[in-house]
Amino acid sequence: MADDDPTYPYELTYAVSGVLSDDNTQSTIDDISNYLAGNGGDVEEVDEWGSQRLAYRIDGKRSGYYVRTYFEAPGELVPKVERRLQRNDDILRYITLRMDSKMRRQRRRRLEREDREAAEAAAEEADDES
Repeated sequence: MADDDPTYPYELTYAVSGVLSDDNTQSTIDDISNYLAGNGGDVEEVDEWGSQRLAYRIDGKRSGYYVRTYFEAPGELVPKVERRLQRNDDILRYITLRMDSKMRRQRRRRLEREDREAAEAAAEEADDES
């Protein structure tokens, strides 16, 4: 990929098999993030939702560990990472979305709200210690 290729913001959400050990789950998540970063992508955030019960069985499995990754990358990286996800037996499902302005705005607001809540909690904790 050339350095002057335009990059776009993406949201990748995927479910890792719920039968994996914590170490194997984390290894799978790290592998995907490292693949993105090593191939011209810039991973901005990895949001682990944790283990969730699936609405229906997928490959005989009842639970999955959900992860949402925000990254910026050239468009040609997306089909490559999707092929990698498709070939990984530990990935149950995935979806990649190119973020439009509304999605970016919603994400920015969520991050601002989380920062504000964390600051308020820290201030409350400091008041309690005084």
